Amino acid sequence: MKNNSEIKKEAIDVLLLEAKALEAMTKRITDDFAEVVNTILNLKGRVIVSGIGKSAIIAQKIVATLNSTGTPAIFMHAADAIHGDLGIIQEDDLIIVISKSGNTPEIKVLIPFLKQTKNKLVAIVGNLNSFLAQQADFILDTTVEREACPNNLAPTTSTTAQLAMGDALAVCLQTLRHFTDRDFAKYHPGGALGKQLYLKVKDVLSINGKPEVPSNASIRDVIISITKFRLGATVVTDNNQIVGIITDGDIRRMLENHQDTSILSAKDIMSQNPKNIEQDELAINAFHKMKENSISQLIVLDQGEYVGIVHLQDLLKEGII
Repeated sequence: MKNNSEIKKEAIDVLLLEAKALEAMTKRITDDFAEVVNTILNLKGRVIVSGIGKSAIIAQKIVATLNSTGTPAIFMHAADAIHGDLGIIQEDDLIIVISKSGNTPEIKVLIPFLKQTKNKLVAIVGNLNSFLAQQADFILDTTVEREACPNNLAPTTSTTAQLAMGDALAVCLQTLRHFTDRDFAKYHPGGALGKQLYLKVKDVLSINGKPEVPSNASIRDVIISITKFRLGATVVTDNNQIVGIITDGDIRRMLENHQDTSILSAKDIMSQNPKNIEQDELAINAFHKMKENSISQLIVLDQGEYVGIVHLQDLLKEGII
């Protein structure tokens, strides 16, 4: 058994080794990389990414990243390709094959068939003298000095290098496509990240209505309004203008500070200048505003007109935070 210090040192050594390998890759970004980016930018088809073993898993991640950042991509397993999956490849596609050695049997069998398709072939490869590298139209060099595995066998540093090269490709393409956060949201509508980028306050506005009392309302009427709408607050208005807000906290403070509440009205216990937000703002901005002011509800306006209250629970239910 190793002690904690020894275990932590082992972990740090792995991270430093992989970080060193990635830093070394920066010196091997050649014109081939730029050519691949420009080729994909002008591509009428899709990017087909293939690999075997751990490289196949990396290929799937690269495909996912490309798709989510605006570049249509499909994964094709190298072993399945020669058993029917070559039909995935269309005339205008570009093919990326990932392999550390570039000489695995499945890759050597696959490459001649890929060459017959006349599609451009990109090799993300860790051996520039390999069969894959020699047959490729473009080479993205992911050579590593050694694996982080103590036996220098398990794909660790090499797969990190492959993944980083895929990220570099995807981000360059994203930047050159001027792919914005709005574009990103279109591909992630169901997740929290997507909702943060497109969901507006009016989309999460509480269905419980718009609690409201006049400034001369009795404390009883104030409590009834807060209780009825179940939003933890009611808005105080005069002549259809917002003059304040009363929350559950204001009610508690009133009870602490006044023995006789019968002589009080809404204007006596309300908080003035309540925080508000326009209904067309992003819902995530409502959350940030609540967090900054340590509150759990915001008055919602439509061009200055009171339309309701958005509560922290409404945002939680939507899963945007």
